[in-house]
Amino acid sequence: MTDQITVTLPSEVLQRAEQLARCTGRSVDQLLAETIELSLRPLGGSSLREESMAEWSDEQVLRDADDSGLSTTEDRRLSELLHRQQAGTLTAVERGELTGLMEVYQTQLLRKARALSEAVRRGLRSPLQP
Repeated sequence: MTDQITVTLPSEVLQRAEQLARCTGRSVDQLLAETIELSLRPLGGSSLREESMAEWSDEQVLRDADDSGLSTTEDRRLSELLHRQQAGTLTAVERGELTGLMEVYQTQLLRKARALSEAVRRGLRSPLQP
């Protein structure tokens, strides 16, 4: 099921979206829909629930708060794919791989943020300063 909405974007954001859409051979609406979906998916579909983290040991909370996210190999591949996307040389297969890696990255980043929040709540870490 899909629904249609109207979104007002700053001109520079729309221009960047148009440029990226051209580079990837997609329409702007497809690109924006996929970008929004990828950005929100970890928030709604994550297997990590905030309330379950309260039951974790201090060691587990700190370990996840310090987790760097992707492995070195995954991080290197993600950087390569992002560079290829920006250069407009990303293949359809690579686009799928990039989508998968971005989802893993976002899920791990969310997990790390939740663990850091829990560590601060427990007094195991000081709040981050801007």
